[in-house]
Amino acid sequence: MKTDDLINALAAGIGPIDPRAPARRLLAAATAGVLLAAPLLLGLLGLNRQLAQATAEPMFWVKLAFVVAVAAAAFGAALRTATPGASLRQSGIGLALPFAMLWLLAAAALAVSSPAERTALLFGDTWLACPLNIALLSAPALLLALAAMRSLAPTRLRLAGASAGLLAGGLGAIVYTLHCPELAAPFLAAWYVLGMLIPTAIGAALGGRLLRW
Repeated sequence: MKTDDLINALAAGIGPIDPRAPARRLLAAATAGVLLAAPLLLGLLGLNRQLAQATAEPMFWVKLAFVVAVAAAAFGAALRTATPGASLRQSGIGLALPFAMLWLLAAAALAVSSPAERTALLFGDTWLACPLNIALLSAPALLLALAAMRSLAPTRLRLAGASAGLLAGGLGAIVYTLHCPELAAPFLAAWYVLGMLIPTAIGAALGGRLLRW
């Protein structure tokens, strides 16, 4: 068989690839991850009994905006790492921005507080459970995001796994806001961030193995 004939045979039946397919797969994985995390929250932790009152506080919406921004930025990073040759510069800026803004807010809150108040602002009442709960609620989204990434074409495997893990962490944190009573910026800057970094680290570790072509 001639080379041209072989190429034509291999290409037979191959149609155009939908450029929106990777985003759709990741979005489906993210949506399913949230839907699976919700019953975990309700069954294991329950809703915050003061949730209605908490939503009247501006910091509740700051907290929610922070975790939504992290999840959105991580989604963009995951999409780029799943695309061979795509630049990650804009994704890095997008990821850094919500963390930088929260840390500035936390630093300002600590600067105007007394030493005794700083301890309460930083540790709250649930600092020990918070990161573990976020990591637990992120588990379904992490598995689904890695499966979606595996069906795509990542070349930077650890970065792809880490971005999938941060996406899962952000989604888990979104669900966790329905239970968590903490609203202090220093608490969020420490323990919410740690909770999202746990699945990020797991995703990076698994990415090198699970995302190989």
